[in-house]
Amino acid sequence: MSLAMSHTMRPIPSSATRQAETTDAETRPLAGKTVAVVHAAWHSCGSYQVNVSQIAAYKALGARVVSVAMMDDVARRPPHGARWSAYIEASRDIGADRRYYSGAPLSALASRLLIDGWWRLIHGDQASWLIELAKRAPLPEGFENETIDFIHANHYFTLPFVETLMRGRKVPVVLETQDIQARQYILRNKGGFFIPPYATYDDMLKIELAWMRRADLCAHLNEEEHRDFQKLLPQSRHALIYPAVSSAPLARGRDIIIVASDNYGNYMSLRWFLQEVLPLAGEARVAIYGNIDGGVRRRDAALYESHRALFKGRVDDIGAVYANAGCVLLPTVEGHGLSIKAVEALSCGAPLVATPLAFRGMQVDPAKLKNVALAEDAKQFAALWRDAQARAEREDATEAERSDTRRLYENSFSPEAYARALATAAATL
Repeated sequence: MSLAMSHTMRPIPSSATRQAETTDAETRPLAGKTVAVVHAAWHSCGSYQVNVSQIAAYKALGARVVSVAMMDDVARRPPHGARWSAYIEASRDIGADRRYYSGAPLSALASRLLIDGWWRLIHGDQASWLIELAKRAPLPEGFENETIDFIHANHYFTLPFVETLMRGRKVPVVLETQDIQARQYILRNKGGFFIPPYATYDDMLKIELAWMRRADLCAHLNEEEHRDFQKLLPQSRHALIYPAVSSAPLARGRDIIIVASDNYGNYMSLRWFLQEVLPLAGEARVAIYGNIDGGVRRRDAALYESHRALFKGRVDDIGAVYANAGCVLLPTVEGHGLSIKAVEALSCGAPLVATPLAFRGMQVDPAKLKNVALAEDAKQFAALWRDAQARAEREDATEAERSDTRRLYENSFSPEAYARALATAAATL
């Protein structure tokens, strides 16, 4: 063969090469694409961990992924101001290839925001308030240079902002609902000060559904949510996609822990635990981690002060907390949707003492999980807690990686399972 011919003839791919190319296309179907994950500028909560997992999953599928964070209040231009500084510092592990930030500027207060949003907010209409904020969030600096192939939006209230990001282009949009938000607003309103006439559940749900209709596909995190939205929006496309929650380290210690973020359902659950369970628990010990300490202090200062020693607050390395656990307590008595903190607890493989409601939204019978002790009331919870502590103190660390809860996590909530589900969803759009 001449040198000239060797430059002009293309080699015939081997069967191994063709198989490798096919395998890569199957495992990295979004290679060469840019995906925008749009989300609220929240950190230290379950939703933030979902966002981290979304970004990791799309990167595993081969995409370049940009994070676009929207502040849920008026704020200074990012990255300036206390709220932006706190968010950016606390979310350094988000994992995106590039990050963008936006939110309604302080100057929006001089616009119709006071009439269209704030006036409704003081009556408890958080749905309208968030929509009006999103409408006023400008295109992030530098985003005009992006060519976005696919958008994964979180929560209906980011959709007005998503339309700004699309700049008139047609881009497929998956909306991850993360529960019926109107239900969350009603729960939050119980602990707030608003004036009559009060916004109702139906008022806020109507706004939520109207914006959801604009998404190409609505993705839901649990069976209950999936079923409810199918009934509410029968003309829309829906998919049940369990979230991938980053795995906590395997539990190897003896600590008894509760991990909770600040929301009203967690506050009500922890109040039940402190008022009803703790007095029956004798010398049983527990440490409470997460920013729920601020929620309790804000809603019931006396309750917080009387149990201040139990609260450890937000910690930089929550993984170390799970690694040192001998048992995780899940005293859940209120809340809707899948509990991300419950999934984290599953992943660490530790023995769990829980109420049945902790497993809401999961297609599982927790009574069949060998390392789960279920309590139907405060007295039983306290007794099971004492038993779990006694076992943790006298026995060597359990084989967490072989536990039933760890297997449940790997089969249903692992990043690999989530990535496969997202790839399937993206392929339909």
